[in-house]
Amino acid sequence: MEGFLNLAWLLPIPPFLAFVAIILFLNRNKTVSALTAIGSVLVSFVLGWPIAFAVFTTPHFGEHPLYGELFTIPTGTTDLMVGYQVDPANALMIFMVTFLLVMIFVYSSGYMTFPSHLNKEDYPQAYAQNKDPRYSRFMAYISLFATGMLGLVVSNSLLTFFVFWEIMGLCSYLLIGFWFEKESAKKAAFKAFITTRIGDAIMFAGMMLLWMWSIDNTLVFEQILAPANLEHLAEMMIHVPVFNFTTPAVGLIAVLIFFGTIGKSAQFPLHVWLPDAMEGPTPVSAMIHAATMVSAGVFLVVRMFPLFFVAGEAAPASMQFVAGIGAFTALFASLIAVAQWDIKRVLAYSTIAQLGYMVAALGTGAYVAGFFHLITHAFFKGLLFLGSGSVIHGVEHGFHHAHAHGGDHGHDEHGHDEHGHGSSIVHRRDGDLDLNDPQDMRNMGGLLKRMPITGWTFIIGGLALSGFPFVTAGFWSKDEILSSLWYTEDSLIFWALAISALLTAFYTARQITLTFLGQPRSEGAAHAPESVKSMTIPLILITPFAIALGWLGIPVDFPGLGSLFPHWIEHQLEPYIEYMHFEFPHPEFNILVLLVSFGVALGGLALGWFVYRKGLPEGEIDPMRRWLGPVWWAMHRKFWIDEFYQYTFVALSRGVAKFLYWVDDVWIIDPIINAIGRIGVWLGFVAAKFDQYVVDGAINAFGWMSDRAGSVLRSSQNGQVQVYLMVVVVSVTIWLLLYALPLILTLV
Repeated sequence: MEGFLNLAWLLPIPPFLAFVAIILFLNRNKTVSALTAIGSVLVSFVLGWPIAFAVFTTPHFGEHPLYGELFTIPTGTTDLMVGYQVDPANALMIFMVTFLLVMIFVYSSGYMTFPSHLNKEDYPQAYAQNKDPRYSRFMAYISLFATGMLGLVVSNSLLTFFVFWEIMGLCSYLLIGFWFEKESAKKAAFKAFITTRIGDAIMFAGMMLLWMWSIDNTLVFEQILAPANLEHLAEMMIHVPVFNFTTPAVGLIAVLIFFGTIGKSAQFPLHVWLPDAMEGPTPVSAMIHAATMVSAGVFLVVRMFPLFFVAGEAAPASMQFVAGIGAFTALFASLIAVAQWDIKRVLAYSTIAQLGYMVAALGTGAYVAGFFHLITHAFFKGLLFLGSGSVIHGVEHGFHHAHAHGGDHGHDEHGHDEHGHGSSIVHRRDGDLDLNDPQDMRNMGGLLKRMPITGWTFIIGGLALSGFPFVTAGFWSKDEILSSLWYTEDSLIFWALAISALLTAFYTARQITLTFLGQPRSEGAAHAPESVKSMTIPLILITPFAIALGWLGIPVDFPGLGSLFPHWIEHQLEPYIEYMHFEFPHPEFNILVLLVSFGVALGGLALGWFVYRKGLPEGEIDPMRRWLGPVWWAMHRKFWIDEFYQYTFVALSRGVAKFLYWVDDVWIIDPIINAIGRIGVWLGFVAAKFDQYVVDGAINAFGWMSDRAGSVLRSSQNGQVQVYLMVVVVSVTIWLLLYALPLILTLV
């Protein structure tokens, strides 16, 4: 079996080869490009699942994880090892990532139709094929994205982990801004790139400190997470002069590395990029929010958890910081999601909140619970995002149908908005409404009848997100987190996450009700068709995981159900946990926690349905806007965090940049350089004149004298004896004057 597991390093290779092949050779053929991309992740899936299940079915595999070396890179002082690692933790990630990538790639082949914001006259061939003009480029980009995630999962060192991490960062920039004709897409891509780079830069600083202060000056997981090295870091005391405090090195390193998670997993205060990432195509949203990028941020803490565990013992404030950031983010993002109208933006803030759940769990030591929720969340959140894309497609096609049959919905021949429709804005107290926006839930309603497959799979995903008791995966993973927090007696974080779960169930019911129930509130919703099979089949295939995957985490002592699947997740991870020498809470069944889980899930769903069961009749604003007034508006405006950043950090950055520009271009640098240049030009002019009149003059004069002397000498060569005698006499005379005369004078 070990020989088979040694093939794990091959997982990122097929999508990378697909990326190269599409970019260099296949880009002209959209169909072949799509088949190549899908085939590549299918190969990774066919290889990855047997590897994952081989790990799952090997007793106590975690006691002897597999470490493999591919090659080393000499640096002069040390050798950087590049290799791979297989253990129960990344086996679960391989199981999740490879499957979801296949689903998303297949979905993309149907989703990436001709975008409505483009003019069909500019792209007649693409319009005739009903495919995005840059269809092949999209397939290449997502293939490289998949390469980054798969490479990250199997990496054996923090250095290669970071390299693949940055590959995903690059791809997120390219894919969020894929429809760069839209100004909003360009801004969103830039915002995501800059925001995540802030976290990455701080994380890299932590990596460098970890390398310098580790015993062996290495970033290989096996070595930096070894008990001896962690003990060494815990004993090393570091004084931080900026903040004037002393802390164990392990605590400082843990906090710095955690900033990578804050950036990639969109935790407060670097959360602002993720909602704007919705400007990219929906499959990209699913990849970022479910299968790859944000999952990588949490997986970083999972992978480095022994370091965080030791940091929590040596410097408790470091882990309190992690847990506090997670809990605050979960509650903060849930409040914002309650007041959003964009169907994908609601899910974006939901993702931020759920990631906060995971981070808070890991920050309190609940390793298994946090990791368990990471796996289950990826499946039902992927289902929800793909379902939302199907809804948007359907409503957009409905608007096109209405327009083609004579409906006047604000279209004009050339005046299209970002969704391809004419501007028809209605100003409302609960936010401006574009009557042609296919992503605004106020333009939906009644879609369950029009799109039954999309509707029912979305509802199942929503129930899983809400933690509907017993049936769904989300219930068991969330309950596990709450039970672990109850066990740790961290009541503040417990209730913050409980309230966040209540709000999650509420806005999920709101989203389901406004989107799928009631009567259509626009022509787009009234004529929305069901999506094509390449989009609906992935929804159907993901749905069972959104239900049954949570059953693998049922506590052993849970009444009646504990014997069915005796906490399979924990049993898989426990040998690896023992091997890594850290601990995690083992919560016992508690009826109070169960009642809280029941209450927040069912209570939130019931409250959401009660408030929005009648939909939103034409002209009626959100009932919560009427009841909460300014509070609701603050949630709708995301508590003005974006504006705050714009007028503080962004304005400061621009001010500093402008100041440095003036220093460089106007005041100091360029004037000095230009002055030096002008002096150089003047000196060059002087040198040229000196060369012309002095050097060249002297040389020319010498040449003239030589020429005259030559002429005189030539004239003397006429064959006459008298002339030769005169030359002799003159020569002797000159000799006497120059040499003999001084001798004569000395004699005298």
